[in-house]
Formats: sequence, C-alpha cells, structure tokens
Amino acid sequence: MDNAKELFPVVDEDGTVIGSATRGVCHGGSMLLHPVVHLHVFDRQGNLYLQRRPLWKDIQPGKWDTAVGGHIDMNEEIVEALRREAHEELGLEDFKPEFIKRYVFESERERELVNVFRTVVDSVPHPSASELDGGRFWAADAIAEGIGRGIFTPNFESEYTALFLNSETGLG
Repeated sequence: MDNAKELFPVVDEDGTVIGSATRGVCHGGSMLLHPVVHLHVFDRQGNLYLQRRPLWKDIQPGKWDTAVGGHIDMNEEIVEALRREAHEELGLEDFKPEFIKRYVFESERERELVNVFRTVVDSVPHPSASELDGGRFWAADAIAEGIGRGIFTPNFESEYTALFLNSETGLG
C-alpha cells in the first residue's frame, strides 16, 4: 500500500518548491501541484514499454501506464528522481534520458507537474514485483487501438497522444 504520510514537495508551475504536503493530502483532492517524473522506454523497433499498475495503488490500479513514473522526493533533483524510479521499477541503470517536456496534469483528485523523458534500450526491462504488476513492449498500433477503452491510465493516454501519436518523436 502507498504511504499516505510520505512527504512530497509542493511546487509552482515553474517547478520551484513552495512548500510540502503528504501523499495523502496531494492525492486526496487538495489539488496541490507536486512534481513527478515519467520515462518512456522504447526498443530499437519503436515499440513502447508499458507497466501494469498494481491493484494496491491509490491512483488508477490495474491499468497500463508509462514505463516509469514516480514522485520526486523532497530535496531531490529531477534526473536523480528519474534514475531512482527507473532502477526501482524496471532495474534500469545505464540509460541516457532525453528530456521531452514539462506540463501540468490535472485529474479530479490531483495536480502533477510532469517532467517527461524518453530513452531507447537494447534489452527487455525487468519490472520489480514489489513495485509493478509486470510490463511489456507494445506496438504503436496496439496502443492506438486501446486508447479510450479503459486499458490505459488517462494520464498515459493524454501524454502519449500529445507526444507520440502520429509523430516521429517516439521512434528509436
């Protein structure tokens, strides 16, 4: 189960820390903006690795999502958080992250300042059994067919559509 007392930085839309709040408060409808990292992991053929969120997660349990996604801890740098999350979730250590963009994502429960990166790997990631419910590479046409059908998290769908659908951005 997620730790509702975990302390997150609260930021403005430029990413400047302006306070702190617990996970429970940030995910409980307060709409306090808190920073996260996303890493889209592609293979050389342009397939995108997705993780399946565990059923115990407090947000979007059981849905397919961005390969790596996680919160930035208090006093942690963005790339440091990205590398920590990539290691914790997929065992990735030696990868070259490429920054794509930063944007605000808002749902009915929370607001996140999302820092999006991509990378290309030559091997299949190994998802952590304690962090994820597995994962696999998806072809672009399979992702396109699944959009809007309740398979993926809304955040993944909107991010994927904006960044990679009908785009050369995602190709290795």
